[in-house]
Amino acid sequence: MAKNRYVGDYPVIGIRPIVDGRRGPMMLRESLEPIVWAMANAAKKLFEENLNYSNGEPVKVVMADTCIGRVPEAAACAAKFKKEGVDITLSVTPCWCYGSETMDMDPQTIKGVWGFNGTERPGAVYLAAVLAGHAQKGLPAFGIYGHEVQDRDQITEIPDDVKEKLLRFGRAAVAVATMRGKSYLQIGSQCMGIAGSIIDQDFMESYLGMRVESVDEIEIIRRMEEGIYNEEEYQKALAWTKEHCKEGRDDNPESVEFLGEERRIQFTPEEKEKQWEFTVKMYCIIKDLMAGNQNLPDAFEEEKVGHNAIAGGFQGQRQWTDHWPNCDYPEALLSSTFDYEGAREPYTL
Repeated sequence: MAKNRYVGDYPVIGIRPIVDGRRGPMMLRESLEPIVWAMANAAKKLFEENLNYSNGEPVKVVMADTCIGRVPEAAACAAKFKKEGVDITLSVTPCWCYGSETMDMDPQTIKGVWGFNGTERPGAVYLAAVLAGHAQKGLPAFGIYGHEVQDRDQITEIPDDVKEKLLRFGRAAVAVATMRGKSYLQIGSQCMGIAGSIIDQDFMESYLGMRVESVDEIEIIRRMEEGIYNEEEYQKALAWTKEHCKEGRDDNPESVEFLGEERRIQFTPEEKEKQWEFTVKMYCIIKDLMAGNQNLPDAFEEEKVGHNAIAGGFQGQRQWTDHWPNCDYPEALLSSTFDYEGAREPYTL
């Protein structure tokens, strides 16, 4: 199941251990660093054990090389994270730190800040100060703070409410970062007057960082008629469908009287067999449109690349279904977490 079918890598989470930068005879920074590292490692462990990418792989989490107490360390962390492909950062601290000197200033990263609710040091003060700095600079950040006060030696014991907030932030951030740069594939157009199927490209681009790709539904027919699909994959999908997908009863009348004539309504078994073959080909072709398929016939190099789509929609159903079988079966199978090849990431359609 661990296959990345998109262009580019999955987003990485970067942990930023934030520490009070004051040094001197009191050894303030030095005394706090072990606690900060323990807190950062606890967050890293929580993410790695509970978060997964859409293909089932555990989320990759990296740490800054040092605690961050001053600007040069924040810059060094940013440089490392850029090389590692970090799209999401979580800054963690159990103490007061220099807010504007230690905050994540990259406008492209998705930011969270976890302040430890402890008895000894004001993690809440740093959290409030740095979140105010984020708001002032127009850099949104998700604040995380526990309800219960904890002792210093409980730094690695993450309370349930904090776990929930951390994982909620992590899941949302991974989803948002994964969508960036991907496509929504519109197959067809507005569907039966349903306003929700009107694609707002400005929203997709400015809010989600996605692009909208549009393909006419006739492309599905073209690929069927010209054999632009992989025959072996189609035969496997058809055999799997016949084995596992049982046909329900047909409640349609055999015929009805219409305009003075008897019109047949029910399809024959032979016609239904052809419809199963048609819908399975639709499944294969829509999957190829979304993600590409290097196993297509060699004469169709352009069709092999697909549209790098993380989601799509089969729109304009009435104009299609008055003449051809509907897309319900391809939609159901594509949006599931399995098919004839076994478990896999859904093709959300």
